Amino acid sequence: MAKKKKQNKIFVLDTSVILFDHNSINNFEDNDVAIPITVLEELDNFKKGSDTKNFEAREFIRTLDKLSESHLLQDWNNLNGSTKGRFKVIMENQSRMMSGRLTEADIIFGTSKNDHKILDSAVFLAEENPEDLVTLVSKDINLRLKAKALGINAADYETGKINDLQALNTGKSHIENVPDDIIELLFKEGKVPEDRLDFLKVRNNEYYVLQGDNSSVLAYFNPIERVLERIDKHKCYGITPRNAEQTFAVHAILNPDVKLVTLQGVAGTGKTLLSLAAAIESRRHFKQIYLARPIVPLSNKDIGYLPGDMKAKINPYMEPLWDNLKFIKNQWRETDPNYHRIEEMVNKEKIVVTPLAYIRGRSLSNVIFIVDEAQNLTPHEIKTIITRAGENTKMIFSGDIYQIDTPYLDEHSNGLSYLIDRLKGNEIFAHVTLEKGERSELSNLAGELL
Repeated sequence: MAKKKKQNKIFVLDTSVILFDHNSINNFEDNDVAIPITVLEELDNFKKGSDTKNFEAREFIRTLDKLSESHLLQDWNNLNGSTKGRFKVIMENQSRMMSGRLTEADIIFGTSKNDHKILDSAVFLAEENPEDLVTLVSKDINLRLKAKALGINAADYETGKINDLQALNTGKSHIENVPDDIIELLFKEGKVPEDRLDFLKVRNNEYYVLQGDNSSVLAYFNPIERVLERIDKHKCYGITPRNAEQTFAVHAILNPDVKLVTLQGVAGTGKTLLSLAAAIESRRHFKQIYLARPIVPLSNKDIGYLPGDMKAKINPYMEPLWDNLKFIKNQWRETDPNYHRIEEMVNKEKIVVTPLAYIRGRSLSNVIFIVDEAQNLTPHEIKTIITRAGENTKMIFSGDIYQIDTPYLDEHSNGLSYLIDRLKGNEIFAHVTLEKGERSELSNLAGELL
């Protein structure tokens, strides 16, 4: 029986894919990749600036320039590597350009815009190659829907995407029916060697609630000493953990052997507050504490349209961080030295609140770096931030992977989910998922019932 010939696949890349990952052109195995000329036109508008999307645009333009050193882009050319497919730039339909007619998408959707030119390029390519499977790849959900409405196959960009969120590492486990002698040993000696943990599947820096017949204990697996250690609640600069998960989070941040911590949880679970309090508690080990969060402007407008200097522009986005600092400060009386110490640290720039836009190119040594709302970052942005870490630097990423404010990310493709999934089990990484809201009774009511 003759072997069935493999159907050739052609993937048409939207601008959003390239701004998400400049190396996307190389991530389609041995299939062909097409770039509409309109995408190159849009990339031209993104090449200037210091944001990650500007970097991605510039890097892709350089990549395409190298690939086309001895070729014309209108022709199919081989991508680098023997296992790769081909690529080309799709020109607009010449007869349509000469006649000035609207694209098919323009006619159907009633407006003329670049998205419709990209759609029309995919339609034109499918008409030219009826035997091939043409797929428009876009991070823009609505553009994918429009493509399907026109009869064009469409898909999200899958590289770096977490498919099974149910299997995403939570960093903690509740173990019942633990032998009483193990719990007794944890209370008496504070630790249990790995060779006695046959009832437990251990993972580096994993946290556990161990439940016996008569008592329970909090513990974590120390990957350096290869022992299970008891954990006690630790008050941090006036802030006391209110549940097991918060106790785990504080332990991870205060643990000097853990250099990277991720905290995931809905609003009100204490992610930012605990990060700040534990960072201030460990201030003697670092020269500075950096607090940062990505700026996601309203209506996707750049912050340049806001009045004032840079500080005035970013302050509205940084208010949640200042609110948490004020809350920690107000745990003390105004006459207490601890109250004034936070003000002094801010004035002397021992505590620095900053946006993430200008992190590229910096080297951060002897600092504890807290990134709030990390779910609004791409995997590449997360990597860019972590690679800034110098000697004696600790990084904390916190956020809610189900509450995303950027248009081309979701719970499967954001940088925080990617980070939690890729680094699980690493000796210098710890993760905790916070589940119980502790902000207030009213906040918990809204979270549960509204």
